[in-house]
Amino acid sequence: MLTIDGIPLHPLLVHAVVVLLPLAALSSIAIALVPAWRRRYAWPVLGVTLAGVAAVPVAKQAGEDLQAALESRVGPNPAIQTHADLGDMLLPIALGFGVAVIALLVAGRLADRERQAEAPTTKTWRVVSVVVSVLVVLLAIGTTVQTVRAGHSGSEAVWSGVGS
Repeated sequence: MLTIDGIPLHPLLVHAVVVLLPLAALSSIAIALVPAWRRRYAWPVLGVTLAGVAAVPVAKQAGEDLQAALESRVGPNPAIQTHADLGDMLLPIALGFGVAVIALLVAGRLADRERQAEAPTTKTWRVVSVVVSVLVVLLAIGTTVQTVRAGHSGSEAVWSGVGS
């Protein structure tokens, strides 16, 4: 199990997840609802989203290492297993959210080009952009909810004395 100054790596890494994913969710909802912001803030939103999504598997691996170390000392614990299960569910949701944000930025860019070409009969990318915007909002909400569920179960396990 990796530590930094005696502190297991997992609780340090999860802070990246619990800060970056909700921030990415809020900012992606904003650019999904306001296309002008999408053009202006696409790169920062993409960066925060990718960093948050990338932090999930790293924190998950560090958590598995911590769980194995704790189980070797005190045996299996249902609270820690519940936290691990909720963390496992976060990864595919976060990945889907990341892909949806990328799709939104691509569809938004293509919709802008379509709009600039002033082709009144062609609205394909504008429609796709709206559909992907709805998907981004739903996945942003789901990602945030799952992040809170996993984080809350982990903090409950620690603060109830299970992790000590």
